[in-house]
Amino acid sequence: MKVSPQVAMTLRQIMLMNFGFFGIQYSFGLQQTAINPIFNFLNADQGQMPILNLAGPVTGLLVQPMIGALSDRTWVPGLGRRRPYFLIGAIGCSLCLFLFPHVTALWMAVLLLWLLDISNNTAMEPFRAFIADTVPEHQQSTGFLMQSVFTGLGITLANVSLYIFNQIGWFQQTTESGIPYLVFGSFYIGAVCSIGSVLVTVLSTPEHEPSPEEMAEIKAKHAKSNALYDIYIAIKEMPGTLWQLALVYLFQWYALFIYWQYISLSIVQSVWKSTPADKEAYGQAFAWTGLVNGFYNVVTFISAFGLMWMARKYAPKYVHAFAVTLAGLALLSIPHITDKYLMFAPMIGFGIGWASMMGVPFMIVVHAIPKERYGVYMGIVNMMIVIPMFIETLTFGRVKFEFWVFKTWLVKFDFKGIYNLFLGSNPANALTFAGVLLLIAAAFTVMIKTSNKPVGVSENA
Repeated sequence: MKVSPQVAMTLRQIMLMNFGFFGIQYSFGLQQTAINPIFNFLNADQGQMPILNLAGPVTGLLVQPMIGALSDRTWVPGLGRRRPYFLIGAIGCSLCLFLFPHVTALWMAVLLLWLLDISNNTAMEPFRAFIADTVPEHQQSTGFLMQSVFTGLGITLANVSLYIFNQIGWFQQTTESGIPYLVFGSFYIGAVCSIGSVLVTVLSTPEHEPSPEEMAEIKAKHAKSNALYDIYIAIKEMPGTLWQLALVYLFQWYALFIYWQYISLSIVQSVWKSTPADKEAYGQAFAWTGLVNGFYNVVTFISAFGLMWMARKYAPKYVHAFAVTLAGLALLSIPHITDKYLMFAPMIGFGIGWASMMGVPFMIVVHAIPKERYGVYMGIVNMMIVIPMFIETLTFGRVKFEFWVFKTWLVKFDFKGIYNLFLGSNPANALTFAGVLLLIAAAFTVMIKTSNKPVGVSENA
C-alpha cells in the first residue's frame, strides 16, 4: 500500500524501508575491519595503509554526488527514483564480496576494494534521500536514526562473524597467500546479505509517484541541464549551515579513517605485544578487532534508540557534540589498554558516537535544504565525508611514486606523512591523534548556526 507523505508511518514501515541499510552496512563493516588486515596478510607496508585505502575517498567523492543528482532526475516505472540505485549497488557489493577472499596479490585486493567501494556508494547514497522523500517531517529523526540501528546491526554481525569463524578449527587455516579461511565465511554471508536485504526494502516500500507536474519537471531537468551542473549549482548555493558542518566533518572523518586503518595494529601492539610480522599473533588480534568492532556496533544499535529520544528533547547539534566527545575520549584511552577484555569499555563511547554520526547530522541537513534537491545535497554531504578521507590518504601515511621513461628519471616524490614524521610510526600515537581530532570536531559542532530547537519543534513553539 502506498504511503502518503502527510500520513504518519508505523514503526514497521520505517524499519522495512531501512532494512536494505543492514546489508549495505554488513558490507561496509567488512570493509572497515577486514580489508586492511587482508592488505597486511598480503605483506603491505604499514606506512602505506592510507594510500592503499584511496578507493574510499575517491569513489565517494565522484560517485555519491553523481548518484544523488541522477536520482533526483530519475523515475523508473515500477521501481521509482532511488530504488534502482539500491539494486545496482547491492548487486555490485555481492559480486565483490564473493570474489574478495580469492585474491592472491596486493594489487588484486586494492582493485577489488575500488569496485566494492563504488558499489557501496551507489547503494548507500540514495538511502538518505529516500528517508527525506518518504518519511513525514515529524518522524524524520526516527527515520534517520533507524539507519543507525541497522548500521549497528549490520556491522556488528559482520565483525562478530569474523570472530566466530576464527573459533572453528578449519577456518583457522590460511590460503597460500596467507589469508585466513575465516574471511571466506564472513564475505560469503555478506554477499547474500547485501542483495537480500535491499530486495526486502525494494519490495516492501514503494516510492511516491510524481504528479504530472513533478514528472514534467524531471523531464525538464534532463533536457536543460546535466547532473554535474546540478552539483555545481547546489554547491554554489549551499546554505551556511552545511559549510559549518563540512568543518566538523573534516576533523570527524579524518579521525575515523585513521581508526579503521590502525585499530588492529594498535591492538596487536598493546595487547599481544607483537606486530603483523608475527602472523599467528596478528591473526588473533585481527579476529579480536572484529569482536571489539562488533561490540561497538551493538552499542550503536542500542544507543540509536536513546539518541531518538534525545533528538526530541535537545537540538541535534548538542546531541551530536555530546556523542562525538564520547568517541574522542574512547580513542584516547584505547592505546593504554593491555587487557583484551577491557578493550570493550571504550567501545561504549565509540559506539554512541558512531550511532550519532550515522543519523544526527542528517537532521541538521534536511532542515537546511530544499526538498526537491534532497538527492544532490545528500550526495554533497557525502562529499564532505570523503574529502577528509582523501586528505588523510595523502597526508597521514607515506606517499611515494617514481616515474621513469627509458631509464631516465622524470618525476620522483616521497612524502613520509604525519604517521612517520610526527607520530613515530606508532599505531598507539595514531589513535591518540584521532581522538584529539574527534574532540575538535565536537567543539565545532556546538558552533553550527542552526535552530536550537529539538527535531519536530518549530521556531514559534
